[in-house]
Amino acid sequence: MKLNYVKGLLAVLLVSLLASCGGSKTPKNAQGQLIGVSPRPKYTPPVPYGMVYIPAGTFHMGPSDEDVNYAFTARNKSISISGFYMDATEITNNEYRQFVQWVQDSIAHILLGHVKSDDGHDIIDWKQKINWKDKGTWEKLDAMVYSEADRLYGRKDIDVGKLIYHQETFNWDKAKLRENIGKPRSTFIVKKDVPIYPDTLCWIRDFSYAYNEPMTRMYFWHPAFDNYPVVGVNWHQATAFCEWRSKFWEDYRMSKKLFTEDKFQLPSEAQWEYAARGGREQTPYPWGGYYIRNKKGCLLANFKPGRGNYPEDGGFYTVRADAYWPNDYGLYNMSGNVAEWTADIFYENAYSFTSDMNPYLRMDVPDDAPLKMKRKAIRGGSWKDVGYFLQTGTRTYEYQDSAKSYVGFRCTIALSRRAKHR
Repeated sequence: MKLNYVKGLLAVLLVSLLASCGGSKTPKNAQGQLIGVSPRPKYTPPVPYGMVYIPAGTFHMGPSDEDVNYAFTARNKSISISGFYMDATEITNNEYRQFVQWVQDSIAHILLGHVKSDDGHDIIDWKQKINWKDKGTWEKLDAMVYSEADRLYGRKDIDVGKLIYHQETFNWDKAKLRENIGKPRSTFIVKKDVPIYPDTLCWIRDFSYAYNEPMTRMYFWHPAFDNYPVVGVNWHQATAFCEWRSKFWEDYRMSKKLFTEDKFQLPSEAQWEYAARGGREQTPYPWGGYYIRNKKGCLLANFKPGRGNYPEDGGFYTVRADAYWPNDYGLYNMSGNVAEWTADIFYENAYSFTSDMNPYLRMDVPDDAPLKMKRKAIRGGSWKDVGYFLQTGTRTYEYQDSAKSYVGFRCTIALSRRAKHR
């Protein structure tokens, strides 16, 4: 008892001494007043490259015209959305290839032994160079190339199935539960490996008895399609891209001793619809009015305007990600071109119970879950869809582990404060 009393007394004395010294962060001119911790660095909010600002506001979420299908999956509801940034275009092939190349180079650096120790952990030494033309280099990279049986004409090509991104995230849904209060941080950390190369076979898998092999062979890698939206990416791959993009930017800002920002992520359904409307209230399309053609008869989006008349709008398959006129927020192809993944699961009656402030209905489920649990909401319609799916209030879905030739994505990010645009 005496020993415990002495230990407690010493602890109190130590706290008192530290407090009397003022602490390492307490300003010398505080004079016993509450003035905050200093010095604090000046913060200048950055403008994420390729993104536009979507201001906070309120809108009526749901169809702006008759629910012709009488599906009742999107009943009108007044929603408030806080401000955020969104990609002006869908993520392009060339942008997604930066992700693929980063993963490829990471694996190659590790196989070549280009690592260094940092605080007891091995990290990649990015200053080291990879000589891809050297035969000796390829001998060391044998673990990431196709086996001899899988090679064409004996070429040592990278096995795209081995391009796997290691993803580490927090399960916020699990962390917020009352029964998990006080549990260690590791309880909520989710680690998983995601194969990230697009499914290029989607072009021939999605359409039976159709000759789309040239798109399978060329769409993702050929420079002619650099600025076209990436497709063949499932929901897991899209979220992995967001995580990588966040870490890529975070690592850079930390190296420059700058404040890190929030993470990139897929938009919620509410964010997507609010942004697609471009500030226009109760209009069915991002450009406003009730028609898909302008007064000159020109089509305003890339979709399927007639029975088998794919090229009438100017594009047979997809078109450039910055084609057509942007909406009033500066966002391109919020209707048509490719449908876009959102972060939300698809639940028919979601609007009846989600919050009216930044509604969000995300749930991470395994791929062996029942099909109904794996549905993720997609928005905007695509190059192969009819005009109904182009409406800002139309909802539909795809399964999280499926990759389609008509589904892409774009990212959002919520910054601490809006940057001043020049």
